Amino acid sequence: MAQATTIKGGKIRVMLSDGASPAVYVAPCGLTQRSVTLSKNLNEVTIPDCTDPDKVDWIGRDAASLSMSISGEGVLASESIVAWLDAAESIDSVDVKVEIEFPVTTYIYTGKMQVESLEIGANNGERATISISMQSDGEMVRTSEAT
Repeated sequence: MAQATTIKGGKIRVMLSDGASPAVYVAPCGLTQRSVTLSKNLNEVTIPDCTDPDKVDWIGRDAASLSMSISGEGVLASESIVAWLDAAESIDSVDVKVEIEFPVTTYIYTGKMQVESLEIGANNGERATISISMQSDGEMVRTSEAT
């Protein structure tokens, strides 16, 4: 059996647009943990057995909507705080690019997201931390390119 090809956490990048046209994406410094979640909302319907009405029904599921969420945490970096504050304070969604880089192929998602929450924390004598949560605002388009 062949060994799985894996990547390290730094190969998963969450980038925000700098607002230029065309968009230039930059990965805010400081995140040491990132999580990308794709989810699907489902509608359920009961499917009866037409030949045996007394048989227990199965549940059928239809996709109703797709969503992406991103969460991350790390150290609060002065190089990134303005980008995160601008995104969190914006009433409009922000342009986001997510890259997942494997040795042969990089998978890229682009679209708009809302910063759902931004938390800054600190303990006396320790470095300040940041925690972010983002939710997609419409379609996140997936492309790929050879690396």
